[in-house]
Amino acid sequence: MDRIAGWVILQWGWRRYALAFAAGALSALALAPFGVFPILFVTLPVFVWLIDGALPESRGRFAALWPAALAGWFFGFGYFLAGLWWIGSAFLVEADTFAWMLPFAIAGLPAYLALYFALGAALARAVWSRGPWRILTFAAALTLAEIGRGILFTGFPWNGMGDGPATNATLLQTVSLTGIDGLSFLTFFIFAAPAALGGDGRRRWTPPALAVALLVAMAGFGLYRLQQPVFDRPESFVVRIVQPDIDQRDKWKPELKGEVLSTYLSLSDQATGPDHASAADIDLIVWPESSLPFLLDREPSARAAIAAMLPVGTELAAGLQRIVQDQQASDGIDVFNTIQILDDDGRLLANYDKVHLVPFGEYLPFQPLLEALGLRQLTRVVGGFSSGTLRPLLQTGRMPPALPLICYEIVFSQEVAAGAAGADWLLNVTNDAWFGATSGPYQHLEQARLRAVELGLPVIRAANTGISAVIDPYGRVLQRIGLGDRGVLDADLPAALAETPFFRFAQYWRFGLPGAAILFLAVAAIRRRYR
Repeated sequence: MDRIAGWVILQWGWRRYALAFAAGALSALALAPFGVFPILFVTLPVFVWLIDGALPESRGRFAALWPAALAGWFFGFGYFLAGLWWIGSAFLVEADTFAWMLPFAIAGLPAYLALYFALGAALARAVWSRGPWRILTFAAALTLAEIGRGILFTGFPWNGMGDGPATNATLLQTVSLTGIDGLSFLTFFIFAAPAALGGDGRRRWTPPALAVALLVAMAGFGLYRLQQPVFDRPESFVVRIVQPDIDQRDKWKPELKGEVLSTYLSLSDQATGPDHASAADIDLIVWPESSLPFLLDREPSARAAIAAMLPVGTELAAGLQRIVQDQQASDGIDVFNTIQILDDDGRLLANYDKVHLVPFGEYLPFQPLLEALGLRQLTRVVGGFSSGTLRPLLQTGRMPPALPLICYEIVFSQEVAAGAAGADWLLNVTNDAWFGATSGPYQHLEQARLRAVELGLPVIRAANTGISAVIDPYGRVLQRIGLGDRGVLDADLPAALAETPFFRFAQYWRFGLPGAAILFLAVAAIRRRYR
């Protein structure tokens, strides 16, 4: 181990940064759909040794920060490029308009996200020590950077370092205690711990030994939790998820809007077996995000057709768009990405307007400036979508209270926890057709599993082209419709668990974890100064 550590530490120039990039790219194998998270036992120690190899203090206290930051940036760039390349697929849906932006999307977002790894590496190096406990410094600094990535500039916490081990159902259970940020901290520490073996003294075995103990404890807790009995709801509530698998290129063609509606209606009312010969014994039908290529409020015939399809007592939760007149808006209207609950008469029972919009997808930051440069958001809604102001629970006489989440809103752990009080389940509708048969839909599904375990709540997930799923509070996918498949699935809504520790204390954990990381780094800085 000493020889390998020494070789990495002594790398300089382009070889050093190529090694950082390669280690980051290989780390993406830990993510869905691969889930090869043991690779982190190799790549994260390399990251630590690269920080070790920054310029010595004899060159000045801050001289080592720049090479450490560069190593962090190249590691992060490799990680996010390999883990998020699929975002570029969205720019090929309307290639004649957006293809020129493809290189900026594929490389630009990873380049930006890598800045957080650069900051984390520089912060770690600023309080670095040569002892084995620098592994804890590494974990604290990188976790702090990851938390910042999930908050700053609207946040993008996708593909956190803890997402890799979370692909394993047993290790996933840890987030019921710590949340995903806590799991990311444990991931940085546990999988980087072998780097301590590249040093001298008996204490070098302490971090690896602690890492093994933590990993065994996490596995034991997960196995225990997964063996707990699963209880049924006191009253059965049957959900039908519809996955139409409509190509994004065809969906918005005006001549096909009738065909799109017919597809939804026929799938919603089809027989799925002897117990479900039609939708007559279904309590709730769920359609994915932006299901219809028109405004339902302005198509009374479509609303009537939906009402005619719905049996008495069956309700529909549909991802739609709606327009509201707004004198304050630049064009006099607000366009919302919404979920609406309709009854069997076609009447609106409940409504939720998406709060956390996708920058560059649903709206343009600095819109006047960027539009002057020829940029537009991918959804091509004039002026972009407007953001809702509240995330109320959706509840009708028949439907248990649900927290509605549209598309990537389910990625934001703290936001979901803050709104889930009183909810019996999470309703997630999305349209991942933008990303085709890539890693993206699999990673998105993993985010839904994370939220289920964090909160102890089941998730009903409807996606246009997949992956639609029923997820229990332990993160197990009970039923799914595969990526690129058309179909429906019927399922009893799983029962929720008692509040998890993370859910109960989320408001404190939100500040406690970064606060503890800052305190630890501050103490490390003081000890470094006076040693």
